[in-house]
Formats: sequence, structure tokens, C-alpha cells
Amino acid sequence: MYFTSRVAAVLLSFLICLATTGLLSLVDNVPPKAYFLVGTLSFSSSFILIYIAFEFLVFREINKIYKLLDRIKRKELKQVKKTLAPTMGPMQKLNDEILLMANKKQDEIEELQKIETYRREFVADISHELKTPLFAAQGFIHTLLDGADHDQTVRDRFLLKAANNLDGLNDMIQELLTLSQLETGMVRMKREIVDLGLLSGEVADALADRAESKQIVLKVDRSPSKPLWVEADKNRIRQVLTNLADNAIKYHQGGGAITISFEAEKDSILVLVRDNGPGIPPEHISRIFDRFYRIEKSRNKDSGGTGLGLAIVKQIVEAHGSRIQVQSKLGKGTQFSFRLKKRKPTELVAASKLVP
Repeated sequence: MYFTSRVAAVLLSFLICLATTGLLSLVDNVPPKAYFLVGTLSFSSSFILIYIAFEFLVFREINKIYKLLDRIKRKELKQVKKTLAPTMGPMQKLNDEILLMANKKQDEIEELQKIETYRREFVADISHELKTPLFAAQGFIHTLLDGADHDQTVRDRFLLKAANNLDGLNDMIQELLTLSQLETGMVRMKREIVDLGLLSGEVADALADRAESKQIVLKVDRSPSKPLWVEADKNRIRQVLTNLADNAIKYHQGGGAITISFEAEKDSILVLVRDNGPGIPPEHISRIFDRFYRIEKSRNKDSGGTGLGLAIVKQIVEAHGSRIQVQSKLGKGTQFSFRLKKRKPTELVAASKLVP
């Protein structure tokens, strides 16, 4: 039998009627009509009250919950919040739980959709990035095989171009492996005490020729000039600073400035790499650390690189317990920043003696 509010009201009213007439039988000299009248009144009044209570406070709310659960099953999660009205009584907490569950499910679905979008973009990007140098090298080699190798000048030029494309392909694969190892924790940071100012100067010297070729002033702002001791993996932080400065040079239109500077804080050193280049559009800032993500796809050939530099920067900085942050304004420039822990050379020596 289908249990409804009406069935429940009939059963409970019948029990109340029996209890009422049973109590009445304890009274002496009660006429039979009184039993009928009391039973009828108790049954009818109880039925009305119980039916209304069950229908509006219990069954109607339960039916709503079933409908909401059905919508959740059909993944109509956006409709749940619109349908779920405030409820009085004990069902309010249950409604809140259902709404919380629906919101979590919606968040999970949206996150999965984003991941799927990123996956499709990554597959398309890596296919393009691998295909471009591979096809170029293939074209040069096939041209030589078809008879262009008789001219030594042409042969040498084509072989050099093929080699350069294959070298770029190798660099990309090595950076992909590095990035994968960083993400999975296979690469451990070799912590040591590093003079951040001296390391930044070495990076600036290594990139000086590239900066000068575009009439860009690349400088390290060290004020005061005393050593800036931090605990870090020297080679990995060198890679971070090189990638950030090289990126700034790559996308700078020329004739500007790139500055590596520092701000001393209580327990850390804030590292800032800023330029006065074209800036990054706001809609791209959240994606610039994704693999192969480029603001302008047309820059692939002109700007060079593998498109993995910023992704590697992010992983290295996070492996040091910090976060890479970016601020940018169109036409005014971009600033990248991260923090490294302060340490004195004597502290590392003392710590190493405690290790058995």
C-alpha cells in the first residue's frame, strides 16, 4: 500500500479515536450515543489536524526533496538552487545539506570541464609544437635527398637548419621531462646558502648581449649592496631568474628597461623582475603559467622558446615553498615576484651538523 499523508492521518486518527473512547469507557453511566459522538469528533478532528501537519510539514517537503534529488541525478544542478525555497521545521537542515551537495557537484563538474578543456588545448599545443620543428627538419633532409646535395653551400645551409630544428625539438622534450619531474616531486631542490644579489648579477651578465641587441637596459638593483643570503637551490633559482628576464626581453618592443630588484622582509627576501614592455591582457594572466600557453599564437616562430619557461618557473618557486605572482598593465609593463627564505651561512653549517 502506498503510504501517503492521508493514509497516515487515517491510521493515527483511528488510534486516537480508540484511545479516546477507551478512556470514556472508564466513566460510569455513559450512554451509547456519547461513545459514537466522542469517537466521531475525535476521529474527524484528529484526521484534519494530522493530515494538514503531514501534508504541509512532512510529505510535501519530502516530495520536494525527491524532485531535487532527481534533478541532481539528471545533473540539472543549476536548477536546484532556484527550486530550493526556505523551509520551516526539521526539513530546513536537510534542504541545506542538499543545496551544499548540489553546489559541490556543480563545482566538480565545472572543474572537470576546465580540465577537459585544458587537456584538449594541451594536446593541440604539444602536437603543433612538436610538429613544427619535426616537419621543418624533415623538409630540409628530403630536399637534400632529392638532389639538392650537389651544391655544398645549399647542403651545408640545409643541414644546419635541420640540425637547429632538431636541437630545438630536443630542448623542448628535455624541458617537458624536467617539468614532469618537478610536478611529480622526482626532482628535489638542493638547498644551499646563496647570495641572491650575486646570482642575479650573473644572470644579467649572461643576458646582456641579448638585451643590448634590442636596446634594452637590463640591470640589477641592489641597495644596499651587501650580500642577500637566502636558502635555495642555486641552479634552479638561476633558471627562474633567467626565464623571467629572457621572457621580458623576448616580448619587449625594445628601447626600455628590465630590472631585477629585492625587498627585505622579516624572514624572507622578495624578488621582483619588472619591465616596461607591452604588458599582459588581464584575461590571459591566469593562463600564462600553463604549458605551451601563448598570448599571441602568431609569436611562435618570431619569439622562439618552447612555451614551457613560465610553467617551469612556477614549479620551481612552489618547490621552494613560495608562490610566483604577476602584476601587469597594458602599455606599462609587467612585474613577476616571489619570496625566498632568509638564511645566514652559519645557520646552514649548524643545521648540517645536527644531521646524523
